[in-house]
Amino acid sequence: QVQLAESGGGLVQAGGSLRLSCAASGRTFSSYAMGWFRQAPGKEREFVAAIIRSHSSTDYADSVKGRFTISRDNAKNTVYLQMNSLKPEDTAVYYCAATTVLGPVGAARTYDYWGQGTQVTVSS
Repeated sequence: QVQLAESGGGLVQAGGSLRLSCAASGRTFSSYAMGWFRQAPGKEREFVAAIIRSHSSTDYADSVKGRFTISRDNAKNTVYLQMNSLKPEDTAVYYCAATTVLGPVGAARTYDYWGQGTQVTVSS
């Protein structure tokens, strides 16, 4: 069982930056692929970024490439999402997710565990 807790959300002006953190419980954190998803009001949950186990290879949605960076610190059982050049369309609840299952990292169904989410609001 893994528990995930996101933090770092808030209100920021367009062009600003935020760093989200996701702290995970469990001693096998390095074996999990970790992902970030987001859901805006009235929209479906969408993939943002993923980082694959201890190899730390990454994947990003086209909408955030070049602006967002996902990273992990296995010693701290934490995954981060650095968000730069934020846009109003980035406004959403951001969720951290974890999985040990091999599957498409961009698909929400791949992930077994989810955090409660943290609100990010970007004002224009």
